[in-house]
Amino acid sequence: MLMREIQLLTWLRQSCGLMDFRFQVASDDASFRRYFRLHLPGGESLIAMDAPPDKEDCRAFIEVTARLRKTGVHVPDIHAQQIDQGFLLLEDLGETLYLDQLNPATVHHLYDDAMQALLKIQAVGSTAGLPLYDQALLQREMDLFSDWLLDRHLGLALSEVEQALLSECFRLLVDHALQQPRVLVHRDYHSRNLLCSVENNPGIIDYQDAVSGPMTYDWVSLLKDCYIRWPLQQVDAWVKQFSDQARAMGLIDDEQRDQIPVWFDLMGVQRHLKAAGIFARLHHRDGKSRYLADIPRVLDYIVETGQRYQTLSALGDFIRLRVLPKI
Repeated sequence: MLMREIQLLTWLRQSCGLMDFRFQVASDDASFRRYFRLHLPGGESLIAMDAPPDKEDCRAFIEVTARLRKTGVHVPDIHAQQIDQGFLLLEDLGETLYLDQLNPATVHHLYDDAMQALLKIQAVGSTAGLPLYDQALLQREMDLFSDWLLDRHLGLALSEVEQALLSECFRLLVDHALQQPRVLVHRDYHSRNLLCSVENNPGIIDYQDAVSGPMTYDWVSLLKDCYIRWPLQQVDAWVKQFSDQARAMGLIDDEQRDQIPVWFDLMGVQRHLKAAGIFARLHHRDGKSRYLADIPRVLDYIVETGQRYQTLSALGDFIRLRVLPKI
């Protein structure tokens, strides 16, 4: 057993008073955090979070939990905490991920619940004091695509023309992101971070990296999910449905509602460039290779969007002709 696990078990027993439980890994996510499920007598269960303090700051999770709880969405209760060691004891929201339940028969109900929760977060969630999703952060995320996917993973040497193409497209994507209304952004609002819940569906997790940023970012995370894909015509219909609801809630005005489809599509390109880079980094830096299989889906989204917008057609062709064949 790892020393961190021994320390966690000691904390659970000595500080939380839990003596009789079965301990198992619940999730080993894409960060340095790990989660363990504690099976208690009588069928109850809890989740223990291990966030090594030299790599993660669990105070962000605690602080964003409080923000989200005020909006009325379903996030886990925090039963106990030991910040110095990076340990939290949490409510267990269950094991049924959206990803495992999504199919053509369930998707409309599940996505409607998820979008209603997201609109509630955007309408009520406070952005005061959150880090800004600014030009620098947006650019750093897209640089992951160049540094980790193109260079480290594929060994792709870019011509000056290709480098100029990426720079110009990155500037365009940043400009459109910064035009959008600012809201509380989860940053990973997708089918692996949403849990099916009997009451107040969905259960929401993995929000500790929340920022104040573009309205459509979390919409893209959900509707153009890196792990499951829906027909473009259906995605367009959802975007219109939810932008109409956002307008009715007063989150946007008529002019902004008309701009949402473009913002959504271009925000998607920014996110998918970032995701492709992160998936390559997870493989090379962290030894987590399972995400490599998701890169073609992520890049296909960019190709698809390039076919819609002349300003992104060259980027789409670059992905289609230079990058995907090497994947």
